[in-house]
Amino acid sequence: MLLLNTINAKAKADKNTGFGTNASSYGGRFVNKDGKANVEKRGMHVLQRISWYHTMIDMPGWRFILVILTFYVTINFIFASIYYGIGIEHLNGISNADSEWVKFGQAYFFSAQTFTTVGYGHISPSGFLTSALSAGEALIGLLSFAIATGLFFGRFSKPTAFLKFSHNAIIAPYAENTALMIRITPFKNTNFTDAEAKMTLGMSIEENGRMTNKFYALELELDRINALTLSWTLVHPITENSPLYKFTNTDFKNTNGEILVFIKTFDDMFSNTVAARTSYTFDEVVYGAKFEPMYTRSTDNSKTILNLDKLNVFKNVDL
Repeated sequence: MLLLNTINAKAKADKNTGFGTNASSYGGRFVNKDGKANVEKRGMHVLQRISWYHTMIDMPGWRFILVILTFYVTINFIFASIYYGIGIEHLNGISNADSEWVKFGQAYFFSAQTFTTVGYGHISPSGFLTSALSAGEALIGLLSFAIATGLFFGRFSKPTAFLKFSHNAIIAPYAENTALMIRITPFKNTNFTDAEAKMTLGMSIEENGRMTNKFYALELELDRINALTLSWTLVHPITENSPLYKFTNTDFKNTNGEILVFIKTFDDMFSNTVAARTSYTFDEVVYGAKFEPMYTRSTDNSKTILNLDKLNVFKNVDL
């Protein structure tokens, strides 16, 4: 919490943030570290408020593969159970076996061959019901693989901002005063041009006896660059016009605040504009620090080496 009279009077609140002003109705941070809004939607059925397509596109790769494999195993188990229920005597070519598990296993692999339309031929359906079931399964298999192929393509072709943010924001010496600094860098073999950055400060302030969310646009020393090939340190000079003016280390520790960062840039590989977001609570701001350089020349002076593991490396300094 922060009293209103401790905020720099010259700092003007930003009303175009898209976040609510009622602090008592807001829980936790505004934006998570991964850039997603810290909002949980309720009041509608889960199938109405969740898009299965977006869910499959956004989920981690290992989970996506697990869902595909689980669906494949489950759907074949269901069809194998139906074949077994109808009677395996309607599946020509199944070998005689004393164990029912062996018979079910043969029905399962016949289902897998039909679902994938492989059709090895040593087992074939006989009778109208079994033939109709295998025909329907083949159709479902074709549609399922078409959907899976589309999802794979969507995941690979989705424009993604391969940018990493430093884990901490820092308050560092700058000119004759201090500045808020955050560092970002591209981490894959992509070419970013026309990069643009915006930084917003959100704080819970006591105003007229109630807590209110106030947002302030933080002016950057440089909010646009032509090419983002190395690291980019976003610098907000803490001048008399900054809402952070005269903030001390104690103020950062005792204030409920969050710094929102928005990056937009053009990716040559996707030929599309991509965006990245993150946020820093005041607990993640290091007061009195300075980022260490991330890049240096190679030993033969022929290349510039960008050390990605130094993105969040800083040293403490006195302010």
